[in-house]
Amino acid sequence: MKAIIPAAGHGTRFFPASKVIPKELLPVGRKPAIQWIVEEALEAGVDEVIIVTSPEKSLLRRYFTEEPIWYERLQNKAEAKAALEEVDLLSKRIRFVEQAEQLGLGHAVLQAAPLLKGEDEPILILLGDALVLSSTPCACEMAEISRENNGASVVGLEQVPDEKVSRYGIVAGKKLENPNVLKLTGLIEKPSLEEAPSNLAIAGRYLLHPRIFKLLENTHAGHGGEIQLTDAISSLLQEIPVLGFQYPGKRYDIGNPQGYLETLNAFAGSKS
Repeated sequence: MKAIIPAAGHGTRFFPASKVIPKELLPVGRKPAIQWIVEEALEAGVDEVIIVTSPEKSLLRRYFTEEPIWYERLQNKAEAKAALEEVDLLSKRIRFVEQAEQLGLGHAVLQAAPLLKGEDEPILILLGDALVLSSTPCACEMAEISRENNGASVVGLEQVPDEKVSRYGIVAGKKLENPNVLKLTGLIEKPSLEEAPSNLAIAGRYLLHPRIFKLLENTHAGHGGEIQLTDAISSLLQEIPVLGFQYPGKRYDIGNPQGYLETLNAFAGSKS
């Protein structure tokens, strides 16, 4: 199984700091946010992670590039050296691809398609600015649900208050035996409260059949003039089952200063 982490956004809500430091490299505990996300993917059984970045974010590549000189500098600093070794091990399982233009999440995911030709297993997609804190990693639970349902596609869901419905892709579906799982029958990108079929929002985690790439190629710009991943998922569920999983735990958005502060507080006592 392969994973994609879209991380090409400019992070304008953190300007001017994000002009230099990608928001994905902001520290959460002793490691940057994107490292938590890479580790979640690997725990779910992924053997390779593709990070979609942009030309201006060279520091992301540098973070996941081995630099032997640091081992010389850290010879007498065992804890720091061990942390560096962790990152270098992760680096061996990471590849990068660039999104030259910001044309939406669906477009970002599509940039990874050339590296995934011939894949027949579901592709795990984890947003680069969304951390999920739970007793079992969210991606692990989604992978298990997919296996239990003959390799079905799965999208992570969270319940959102009425005033936030218009910010998300909102799903319609029928509940299955597991009360946290439903079979999706439709979804709408950023609907008004009146249009919304529920208050269950797609929230930062996807496990999708590779067919999604072909559908993205044929998806026209939608809401906001961007190629929306949710539009392609709408097409996908017309062909094969797509499940929604209302995952336990809580999602934290590091894409804005307030969300980042909440993330720091939440992860303060977690494993590092």
